[in-house]
Amino acid sequence: MGVTFDFVAVLGQWPILLKGVVWTLGLTVISALIGVAVGVACAWSRTHGPSWLKWLVGTYVELIRNTPFIVQLFFVFFGLPAAGVRLTPETASIIAMVINLGAYATEIIRAGIEATPKGQIEAAASLALNRMQTFIRVVLPPALKKVWPSLVSQIIIVMLGSAVCGQISTQELSYAANLIASRNFRGFEAFIVATLIYLSMAIGVRKLLNWAGPKYLFGK
Repeated sequence: MGVTFDFVAVLGQWPILLKGVVWTLGLTVISALIGVAVGVACAWSRTHGPSWLKWLVGTYVELIRNTPFIVQLFFVFFGLPAAGVRLTPETASIIAMVINLGAYATEIIRAGIEATPKGQIEAAASLALNRMQTFIRVVLPPALKKVWPSLVSQIIIVMLGSAVCGQISTQELSYAANLIASRNFRGFEAFIVATLIYLSMAIGVRKLLNWAGPKYLFGK
């Protein structure tokens, strides 16, 4: 008896898939914006901050980079309520993704900052720019340019990692695939479709970020 596939049964549930795609992209956009901002702030702290702040940020970075994302997600969603902080699945997912991306972005951006020639900083000082102006106008744009491909790759990794957020009932794409499979018992087809959608989103987001970075963040 041959195996038969019924992708029509899966594609017929396109509103559920579309909702999953929208949630996945929404989670990615919000976590990318906040996570990169966290990475910039923490990278500055590790390179220019006082010793106690460097130690604090370093501890955060090592803790997050050496623990699984799903553990971080469960800690936010299941652990924080024990302290009286109750979160929706979507809010918990965003917080966990921001925390995760922020830690990795910190080290990526720090590498770019430390590669900035000292001559540029000295030139900024000669123009009477303060430390913050020097960082924002002189150091950060070329630093981002150097590390942008790595930062984009990390954002893609976080987007794909959002698939585990379905474990806490966040209605992203993997949750949608599971829901469809539970309705029509076409799990193989559902996850083949989800895989192709994830692949398309990863390629599309990468191209968008590679276009947007030079245009809006650090020039050509």
